Amino acid sequence: MAKSKSKLTSKKLADVVVDALHDVKGQAVVCIDVNSLTEITDYMVIVTGTSTTHVKALADEVVRQVKESGGNVNGIEGRMQAEWVLVDLGGVVVHIMLPPVRALYNLEDLWNFDSESEGKSVSRDAGADKTAAGQTASEQER
Repeated sequence: MAKSKSKLTSKKLADVVVDALHDVKGQAVVCIDVNSLTEITDYMVIVTGTSTTHVKALADEVVRQVKESGGNVNGIEGRMQAEWVLVDLGGVVVHIMLPPVRALYNLEDLWNFDSESEGKSVSRDAGADKTAAGQTASEQER
């Protein structure tokens, strides 16, 4: 008999994703709450991989840990080229990019067009927490 899996909230799913990315040494992990900005998803997680092999490993680990946690993977795009891999988890969309691709598209700024109280992100990197624009609190005060 199949074991019943619990339904993950978008926030818990985002936490699983961020933990998975850190487990495989993802760089500059940013989680942006876009719930008030779009109906497409609740959270966008953006991370940098150091090589195409690393980008693939990050995507694979996200998929593995989400499935282990009882979540569903709706789709994966870009894994063959592995310059920008998108993992669609429904309530969470994960963007895994090589550094030049991330710099070119700058998704953090794209999703920072709302008021300061919305669109905030939480970074679990070794550095300080960042807003969706990627600024630390001390940088914002300047």
